[in-house]
Amino acid sequence: MTIHLPRAGGGTFAYSPRTEPLTVSGAAPLVSRTVFSAAHVVADPYADVSPDDPAAVDWDATLAFRRHLWSHGLGVAEAMDTAQRGMGLDWAGAAELIRRSAAEAKAVGGRIACGVGTDQLKAGAAAPTLAEVTAAYEEQLALVEGTGAQAILMASRALAAVARGPEDYLAVYGTLLRQASEPVVLHWLGPMFDPALEGYWGSGDLDAATETFLEVISAHADKVDGIKVSLLDADREIALRRRLPNGVRCYTGDDFNYPELIAGDDHGFSHALLGIFDPLGPLAAEAVRVLDTGDTKGFRELLDPTVELSRHLFQTPTRFYKTGVVFLAWLAGHQSHFSMVGGLQSARSLPHLARAYQLADQLGLFPDPVLAQSRMTSLLNVHGVAQ
Repeated sequence: MTIHLPRAGGGTFAYSPRTEPLTVSGAAPLVSRTVFSAAHVVADPYADVSPDDPAAVDWDATLAFRRHLWSHGLGVAEAMDTAQRGMGLDWAGAAELIRRSAAEAKAVGGRIACGVGTDQLKAGAAAPTLAEVTAAYEEQLALVEGTGAQAILMASRALAAVARGPEDYLAVYGTLLRQASEPVVLHWLGPMFDPALEGYWGSGDLDAATETFLEVISAHADKVDGIKVSLLDADREIALRRRLPNGVRCYTGDDFNYPELIAGDDHGFSHALLGIFDPLGPLAAEAVRVLDTGDTKGFRELLDPTVELSRHLFQTPTRFYKTGVVFLAWLAGHQSHFSMVGGLQSARSLPHLARAYQLADQLGLFPDPVLAQSRMTSLLNVHGVAQ
């Protein structure tokens, strides 16, 4: 059985999908690493909304996907950029997502951490003051902590726009960390994920920005569980994690180099909080269970082959990786459609999606390869690619 996939330069080629999915051993708890999957949201395909309207979410399918991740031993990082936070999902939608997911986590015993930002400050309005940015953060922090979830202090577009230098970041984060009831995760998201975050921590020079970031952490180490670094620079992450105070973890957000960063070296390792672990969930959990036995080689043998898919999904413009993530969730049978909030299913080309299908199929990511092939064929037919 073959399927004819489009080439980026034109024409098609015949591809023979695999017939059996990857077999994983089970759902034993992960021990040696703390691993979060940043999970996507499922749109309501029946909602009559435009891209500018508030997101219409299929709550049943969205929560079912989180139960899927928990069932494999992964934690869920909720209301992050993978959930289209700031790209279709506004603060009202994110707040509802946090409340529902935190309640579901309690019901099933799943680990959850939720994004705290400032996206209730409307883009295009008058520039906020530092006090208004701080108050917006405080509102979201109170909501997340009120649900019992761990807080992830996300990078703020509003803060990036209004901050005059490192001292403003030190002031805002210092205020938030002093009042946090439990240790939080600090999130440094690079401009490749969100161009509005250029110059975060008060400088476009990453070395200078790193010093400010470390100053915040060192001043409040008792309130920092860990840092989540999304700069797609393995050497920079390794250098940063070696300078962290004792007890502060590094959660890699590097979707290009995660196997080597999680495996670590003689000086330490990274935990994980990754968008790519949305489609890779069962395989990623299986790899960490192998690592739990001390078998680093076996861990790399499982996870290294996934990097090609991740680099493909996260290719520039990197912020549109969410389209590939949702596409693979549809092919895998986790949702009944390929629609996204804000109409973002149009953000990647047909050849890009076809390559994502091929790479994911070769990894055995589809629980039902026949279903995945059928859905891929239907998409190709709609686009006029004869089968």
